[in-house]
Amino acid sequence: MAGIKHVGRIKATNKKCVVAYRTLPGDAYNCLIIPTESIPEQYHDSLLNLVESNTGQTSYELAEALARSSFSDGTIMLSALHAMGKLIKVATDQVEMLPYPGTAILLAELNQLIASQRGVPVDELALKSTTEQDEPVVEQNPVNEDVSKTTSASVNATDEEVKPNLDDPIVAAKYYRSQADKLAKQAAQFRRMADDISPIQKKSRGKSKSAE
Repeated sequence: MAGIKHVGRIKATNKKCVVAYRTLPGDAYNCLIIPTESIPEQYHDSLLNLVESNTGQTSYELAEALARSSFSDGTIMLSALHAMGKLIKVATDQVEMLPYPGTAILLAELNQLIASQRGVPVDELALKSTTEQDEPVVEQNPVNEDVSKTTSASVNATDEEVKPNLDDPIVAAKYYRSQADKLAKQAAQFRRMADDISPIQKKSRGKSKSAE
C-alpha cells in the first residue's frame, strides 16, 4: 500500500497541514506549508481533494499541482493561497509528515533520506526552476503558533511513553527486541515512501549497445 504524500502536521501543536514545498531554493532547512484548519471552507475540500488525487500524489512538490489547478471560483490554487497568506514558512524539523496511519517522520529526516537515496545534498532537493504559471516563493510570516525548537529522539516517540524497568535483564531484552521490530517496520515504510516520492534509478552494468 503506497503512502500518501504532502500531508503532515505542525510538531508543536499537532495541527494538520499540507506541504507545498518540502525545501526551498537556497534554504534547504525550511519549507512552505498550508495549515489546512485555517483554510476558508469554500477552498478546504478542493485543496484536500487535489492532495489525494493522482495529480497531487504524482507531483514532486505539491506546489506544482497547485499552480496548475483551480478552485471552484476559477482562481489558481497556488496564487489564491499566496494572496490569502496561507503559504507559511516553517523549519523542516518542526513538521512531521504522516505517510501512513500511525506513522510520523520529521520532514527534515525525510528530506535527508530522499537526498541520501538520490546521492545528492539536501540543498539540491529544491526545484531548480518553475514555470511562468508558478507563484514565486515568497517568505511568509512564521506560523502563528508556538513552534519551539525541538529534536525528536525517535520518529514516533512521545512524551507520555513509559519504559519498563530496564534494570531487569529479561525485561530489558524483551523491550529492546520489541523496539527493534517496531523500528524495522518503520524503516521499511519510510523507504517505501521515499521510493514513491523519488524512485531510485538503477544503474545498468556493462556497456549498453543500441538495438538499431
